[in-house]
Amino acid sequence: MLHQQADILVVGAGAAGLMAARDLARAGKSVIILEARHRLGGRIHTFSSPAFSQPIELGAEFMHGDVPLTKELLREAGTAYQDPGGKNYEVGSDHAQETGDYMEDLPLLLDKLHTLSHDMPLVAFLNQYFPEDRYQLLREQAIRFAEGYDAADSERASVFALRDEWSAGGAEDSPRPVGGYGSMLTLLAQQLAAAGGKMELGAIVREIHWQRGHVEVRCDENQYYAAQQVVVTVPLGVLQATESEPGYVAFVPELPTKRNAAAAMGFGAIIKVLLEFDEAFWEHDSSGLAQPLPDLGFLFSDAPIPTWWAQLPDPRPLLTGWLGGPAATALCDASDETVMNQALDSLAYIFATTPEYLRTKLRGHQVANWAADPFARGAYTYSTIDTAAARPVLLQPVEQTLFFAGEGLYTGPALGTVEAALQSGKDTAASMITS
Repeated sequence: MLHQQADILVVGAGAAGLMAARDLARAGKSVIILEARHRLGGRIHTFSSPAFSQPIELGAEFMHGDVPLTKELLREAGTAYQDPGGKNYEVGSDHAQETGDYMEDLPLLLDKLHTLSHDMPLVAFLNQYFPEDRYQLLREQAIRFAEGYDAADSERASVFALRDEWSAGGAEDSPRPVGGYGSMLTLLAQQLAAAGGKMELGAIVREIHWQRGHVEVRCDENQYYAAQQVVVTVPLGVLQATESEPGYVAFVPELPTKRNAAAAMGFGAIIKVLLEFDEAFWEHDSSGLAQPLPDLGFLFSDAPIPTWWAQLPDPRPLLTGWLGGPAATALCDASDETVMNQALDSLAYIFATTPEYLRTKLRGHQVANWAADPFARGAYTYSTIDTAAARPVLLQPVEQTLFFAGEGLYTGPALGTVEAALQSGKDTAASMITS
């Protein structure tokens, strides 16, 4: 049965959907957001649980590079942000040492990249231009960074996009909102409501039926919503899903050109493991710990879950593990218990202790496997060598009736970020208002 009708429907209440819906409602449009989950935020998830002393970020956590729109909204929400503190450590072969650069030979790598006349995948580039044994560490660090930080498949990742990212140094400028992104989402939802917009949580979209000037969005439980236009802000991973996969959204009639464009772009997997302990045991020599890492900020290792960070300057005893790219994809179907065991094994190796000792210190734990989430099917977008051609195809409105927005469709330097999602939502709303 027809549930509700509006001028515009927005599919997804992540950052892009909330921003687009707010601006459209402020322009006088009647707007309804349809969100599959029973919460706001999409891949932003500020999570509270009695097992943790404070809210934790299961999804987006940092602010990468120049993010004016994000900062403006955080200021409106009364939320400060601060740079991470502490030292960076490199751990390998049972030995830890402080490290400065995330890639020791980055200048050499960039010199070669800036002379390159054509784009190519990262692995192909490294094999062609740095094949010698003396560059083994350079190859390993470049692949590890692309797959970890960018969640990219290094066999597909664009070296031109990586060159621009590494030249800008976005990874080095990464403050985090104090208390997380949740306040920003709450602000956008409040502003949407104040402008007359509505939101339906738990509305799992299955089919989008469309013709020029009319849309019917069909959800579970035989409910459907009608409008003149729709803004689709689901993650790229959902657009890449096939009909037999969880999270798939059908278009009727189908949009093969859009599907092909989505498939040509990159969308990477991330697993986060958040562990809160009874104390920051890594700060000092204590019983059962052979390798303390005082003033720990970030650490990078060759462990199964290789990247970890603390919360400094916040002293709470929380460590976040991060696994990205193909390694995370390989664990897409793993149980949380399997991931937890890998996490504790990794920390035991890093600190030269035992998983049993770590379990005695553990007070709260949470696994966020974004590739296993049917409403995300991954974490965020990365650039392939085909992305530059595919993105405009996906961005092009269909009969001024179907519009697409999201972090993967942003055309600036902040691909894969909250800023990209916000700006994409804002740009899409502006184009609809003026058309």
